[in-house]
Amino acid sequence: MISKSRKTKETDITISLKLYGEGKSNIDTGVGFLNHMLESFSKHSLIDLNIECKGDTHIDDHHSVEDVAIVLGSLLAEAIYPVEKMERFGSASIVMDEACVSCDLDLSNRPFMVYEVDVSGKVGQFDTELVEEFFRAFVFNSKISAHIIAQRGKNKHHIIEAAFKSLAVAIRRAVSKNDRIGIPSTKDVL
Repeated sequence: MISKSRKTKETDITISLKLYGEGKSNIDTGVGFLNHMLESFSKHSLIDLNIECKGDTHIDDHHSVEDVAIVLGSLLAEAIYPVEKMERFGSASIVMDEACVSCDLDLSNRPFMVYEVDVSGKVGQFDTELVEEFFRAFVFNSKISAHIIAQRGKNKHHIIEAAFKSLAVAIRRAVSKNDRIGIPSTKDVL
């Protein structure tokens, strides 16, 4: 288990991560919907996560959502780089009732994101515009290239949860151990 903390005037965050875990989590971000998404992410990625965030949610959830993603992404980068004896590429399409979201990713050490998930409004008290903010901060701090694309769906909760689960499964597949592959790049470095 590796850990990282980050404290600003807006948030105080500590995260511990075990890359090859069992999908166990203990998560308290102060944002109920984000807790639910991260518990799902942990379960389906098989990454053990302990997350504690104290944020200025009396203002709104933005700082907590983005800052948790920054710390989580940077911690994932610490766990996977340099990439060696891992599959490197991962993809998943996750169905939740009427919704289907796909994630294709590369542990490239070159951050890039394509995000085509059209959800607007709220899920409960959660502003759905924060989902893109989470993924952007996570992707850029984990230094992965990820394409997260909603194929179909109407229910915002289903679409967002399918996005988190597709990212989780794609990461699980990308970090799968493969002793035969060595460094999975023609450049010999990632």
